[in-house]
Amino acid sequence: MRLSVVRGDITTQDVDAIVNAANSAMRGGGGVDGAIHAAGGPEILADAVRRFPHGLATGDAGWTTAGDLPARWVIHVVGPNRHAGQTDRGLLTSCYSRALEVADELGARSLAFPLVSAGVYGWPLDDAAKAAVETIATAPTRVTEARLVAFGDPAYEALIAALSGIRD
Repeated sequence: MRLSVVRGDITTQDVDAIVNAANSAMRGGGGVDGAIHAAGGPEILADAVRRFPHGLATGDAGWTTAGDLPARWVIHVVGPNRHAGQTDRGLLTSCYSRALEVADELGARSLAFPLVSAGVYGWPLDDAAKAAVETIATAPTRVTEARLVAFGDPAYEALIAALSGIRD
């Protein structure tokens, strides 16, 4: 699998599936979630309500249509909220491995990932980047391209450092 890091807006990535850092209610929110819902339009929320009437558990993943986004699907993951006491790193790594499993079920070969839980959920940036890179790089999958999309320089630098750490 080709694993890369890019600076940019996840909503503009031309991939089979965009991964969304959602909340457990699956009804839209702020940050990446808000941007994906805003750019993709109301179809994403309508599909989420239909598919996930009770939301998703932390660490799990599920998919919806991508609405008006260039991708075909949105794979929603629910990252752990450290501010709410969710400090189990396994919940964070599960977001990435479950997203890849869902991608395999869908037949998606290219994915764009955000840095899950590193924003308002308070996961330390360096560890969030390491968890993402290590999990994606070692997970069994048929995905051929995984793109980590950094929104801002601190996330980009953390992801580049994590990626160079596995390549050394």
